[in-house]
Amino acid sequence: MDYLWLKALHIVAVITWVGGLLVVAVAIAAVSDARDQHAIASRGAFLTRVRRWDRRVTTPAMLLVWLMGLALASIGQWFPQAWLGAKLAVVLLLSAAHGLLSGNLRRLSLSQEPGSPAGLPHAAAAVVVAVLIIVILVVVKPF
Repeated sequence: MDYLWLKALHIVAVITWVGGLLVVAVAIAAVSDARDQHAIASRGAFLTRVRRWDRRVTTPAMLLVWLMGLALASIGQWFPQAWLGAKLAVVLLLSAAHGLLSGNLRRLSLSQEPGSPAGLPHAAAAVVVAVLIIVILVVVKPF
């Protein structure tokens, strides 16, 4: 595949993945404080839809990000460069955050209890900060 096409598809996959992460993080934060029975019942249907989106769109986008990103790094012969190692570490943390968010989404969508997962109110902000770090590493290549 042509390098520019691979790069363009990688960027589209990144946007899709990050958007999905933000949707899941905000959805969990929005429904985690539901207290009355009506709110809990409607929460389940909403979270089921978000969970379906996560499984069908966000997770495949993450896999494409990894595949195309590693292909780009291989083509560019960037593996020895420190900025790429730092970027991969942050992307690995984002992947772990995706796993944690997906797990919490699943538990909340199957539960009839109100639940407030610890640390998740700031998940969306953490995703934004991670993306900021990644963009700086890729564009500026500070080391």
